[in-house]
Amino acid sequence: MVRIVFAIFLLGVPLAAAGTAAPSTNDFEWVNLHDVAPTIRIELRYAASKNIAHSPLYPCGMQPMVRAGVARCLIAAETTLRRYNCRLKIWDAYRPRAAQARLWGLVPKNDYVADPQNGSGSLHSWGVAVDATIVDDWGQPLSMPTDFDDFTPASMFHYNGANPLVRSHLYLLQKAMMNAGFDGQRNEWWHFSANDWKRYVPEKLAKLSNAVVLPSSVLSPK
Repeated sequence: MVRIVFAIFLLGVPLAAAGTAAPSTNDFEWVNLHDVAPTIRIELRYAASKNIAHSPLYPCGMQPMVRAGVARCLIAAETTLRRYNCRLKIWDAYRPRAAQARLWGLVPKNDYVADPQNGSGSLHSWGVAVDATIVDDWGQPLSMPTDFDDFTPASMFHYNGANPLVRSHLYLLQKAMMNAGFDGQRNEWWHFSANDWKRYVPEKLAKLSNAVVLPSSVLSPK
């Protein structure tokens, strides 16, 4: 508890590189996080049954793919977290449009799942968004507000609960990600989009997008 809380006050320090293979210098190139950021833990929830569909939505062998520019931001966030004996864990990265359509069919017309036919659809499908949490150095989960795909008021970006440990863990994740170049999402604490996502989406679709993101300015120490 003391270690995590103390870390919160030190997150403004410069970030160093993490991982063993640098992503491509071409920000738009697709990269596999297993290759460019091997210290980041991966558990693609839609590749198994621990999700809202209770069944796999991804094909066998699905890999955690993102754009190279986004991978560099994730490596920066991971570098910060590793200073405090924590690791980034990715629950979702690139999401095929077919999978997004299935999700929309399960929970249509709500604030949690993007309509794949509306504007840019899900930013996951462009490789510029991830769903993330944090674990300790042994890969054990740290207490957070909810589990993945918990589409309830408890999953909001701003934690309203009374557990100080959960509050500290969430703030550590949010601060690390936002310092690295991500925005949050109002109703999913685990969802982060690259703050320059419009670079990766065709201009016409970006203008039509209904994506609502929360910049780092909304984050205040708890």
